[in-house]
Amino acid sequence: MMPLPKTRFHLTVLSVAILAAMNSAAFAQQAASVESVQPDPSAKASNTQQKIQRVEVQGTRNYDERRQDTATKIVVTQEDIIRYGDTTVGDVLKRLPGVTIGGVQGRGGEIRMRGLGAGYTQILLNGEPSPPGFSLDSISPDLIERIEVMRAATADTSTQAIAGGINIVLKKTVQTAQKEIKIGGQMDGGRFGTNMNGQIADKLGRMSYSLSGNLTHGQYERPSAMDEIGTDASGKTNLLRHTDIVGWGTFNAIGFAPRVNWSLENGDTVTTQSFINANRFSGYNKESSITSLGVLPVYVSDFQRIQSDFTMLRTNLNWIHKLADSAKLDVKLGVNYNKRNSDVNFLGYDIGNTQTLDRKVSSGASDKGLTFSGKYSAPFVENHAFVFGWDGAYSKRNENRLQNDTVTSLASGLKPLNLDETFDADVTRLALFAQDEWNITKQWSLYAGLRWEGLDTRSEGNTYSEVRNKSSVWSPILQTLWKLPDSKNDQVRLGLTRTYKAPDTSKLIPRRYISNNNSATNPDTMGNPNLKPELAWGLDAAFEHYLSDGGMLSASVYMRRINDITRTQLSNVNGTWISMPVNDGQATTRGIELEAKFPLRSVMQNAPSIDFRANLSFNWSNLETVPGPNNRIDSQTPISANLGMDYKLDKLPLTVGGNVSFQDGGPVRISVAQSSYSVPKRVLDVYALWKFTQKTNLRVSLGNALHQDNLSASTYSDASGSLQQTTTTPTTTTLRILFEHKL
Repeated sequence: MMPLPKTRFHLTVLSVAILAAMNSAAFAQQAASVESVQPDPSAKASNTQQKIQRVEVQGTRNYDERRQDTATKIVVTQEDIIRYGDTTVGDVLKRLPGVTIGGVQGRGGEIRMRGLGAGYTQILLNGEPSPPGFSLDSISPDLIERIEVMRAATADTSTQAIAGGINIVLKKTVQTAQKEIKIGGQMDGGRFGTNMNGQIADKLGRMSYSLSGNLTHGQYERPSAMDEIGTDASGKTNLLRHTDIVGWGTFNAIGFAPRVNWSLENGDTVTTQSFINANRFSGYNKESSITSLGVLPVYVSDFQRIQSDFTMLRTNLNWIHKLADSAKLDVKLGVNYNKRNSDVNFLGYDIGNTQTLDRKVSSGASDKGLTFSGKYSAPFVENHAFVFGWDGAYSKRNENRLQNDTVTSLASGLKPLNLDETFDADVTRLALFAQDEWNITKQWSLYAGLRWEGLDTRSEGNTYSEVRNKSSVWSPILQTLWKLPDSKNDQVRLGLTRTYKAPDTSKLIPRRYISNNNSATNPDTMGNPNLKPELAWGLDAAFEHYLSDGGMLSASVYMRRINDITRTQLSNVNGTWISMPVNDGQATTRGIELEAKFPLRSVMQNAPSIDFRANLSFNWSNLETVPGPNNRIDSQTPISANLGMDYKLDKLPLTVGGNVSFQDGGPVRISVAQSSYSVPKRVLDVYALWKFTQKTNLRVSLGNALHQDNLSASTYSDASGSLQQTTTTPTTTTLRILFEHKL
């Protein structure tokens, strides 16, 4: 047998490793083909024209950031972003290497890198931290130019990125006049929804403009079931309870995103970009429990109605001023505002279906913010790229809550809890940074940065005295890229970073959120004004192999050593269970990440025109102050994987494909007495794209085609006994049909 060429050997080994690991995790693989970047051989006459069009759209994007930048990052292009016809950014992110989404599959949730969320992952918008109350789902994927997944922090972006950062880069320039409309419908669990996106863009002399808008209407119905089992000190069962839960409702949203660019005569550019979004949510939730053993809950059944309105405005002005000797000054000024109002009506009933409580809650919150940042870059020394800058932000949050209880049954023994609470919080952030990228030789480059960032949080309310929390962090960063001299396609990366996680403002405020049915697995929650930032030293290393046909293979490892880790502390105060975040010791997290993407013809000659992509991540962590086993940080995802293919048919204007993902779960030890469990999740997304003409497409996709039930559990156990709560949530497959037309 002849030996495999070097490139094929790399591809074969990594592919087998990824597939074997996914099989060992009981991963049922199933993938259809997807859109290929290979040209259609039946259209040879148009090959040259297609290539010219590709260069025209990308402009200066011929520079490969992932391959050539010293700072490590993964770059996702606009073509990849729109491939599945996703309506939210979260649906796009879930397929990226090392990125997972918390919560129930198919419904969105917390964005996590390396299995870590809850503030460990930094979300950026055009390189700036997203403002309070901002949701990525308010941005249409059509507005995004690219997504950057940054595994190691850089000085010019916030170093609040222990796990890493995700930067959403929006389109800023208009190449040619565009008029585009997309109309779609979706079916989710028998509930119909619609969405429409439109974009108009053009150039007028030195000015270019773009206006994008979207309308969304959706409905949902989501049943679930909860089972509780309790035991006493001897292990004898003393509680058996089953609760059926169903939620249903509608949501509507409208958004506009105008942007204007001016190219001034002196070479300067000025850009303004805004988002205006408004949405309304009307939902209902019904719970009914049967207790076959043990004490009845406070409310045997309940009904809840929720009406919520949310509006958001974000606008920024960016001025780039060119100076002598290729230096430039880049200044940004931004303003953001969002407001939320909600009304909740909770009705509680006893075992005889007699109403015992009528609770009405009206609440509102508003966030106002100002950002001001800038950086000066200049090549003071040959082969160096020096950057100095600042990053400042101020935000103010006002919140109010009015609760009126009416006890409708005197026999219940309930006492009304009437509240009239107001809260105010001010957060000031200031950062100064300097960095340099030095091309030492043609094969070796070095990035060095230093960032100081300070936070000042102040809060006061009518139920507590003023709380103030100040913190600051120095973050040195060093990254290097070495291109192996014996190969033009192999390179090694190494990075050393100092990052941190600042306490969320809500976790600093000693406000108490009350649970309707208080228990050890469903406690009240409150903030801790004494929280300190978590500080971490990090090490990243990677090997990358690039293929001549545009494919690549990479293997990377990472490690983080975190001090003053934050975990949840549960306590019983006068019979009421209360959870509160506290700083508690040190933790270590580490992992391995593998990625591959290449045309199948790189491995097999005469293979179909299929593009193959896969990634696999292993994560381990250890919280030293919590006994093992399974004492992972923040319920860290141990294993995640994606396998996808794109197949462009030669004789038909059809592209089909799919992506299957796996996200491991398992048991987690939260504290000496607390533990949780989440089921491993498997998600299959498939799509088909039919191109009627160069300007008209029809895209059909299935999301969460496996519709696997989601299962989660939480357990509390001490010397007096234990309580386990298990929730089972069925999921549904979403069918989307999207008609795309360029005018």
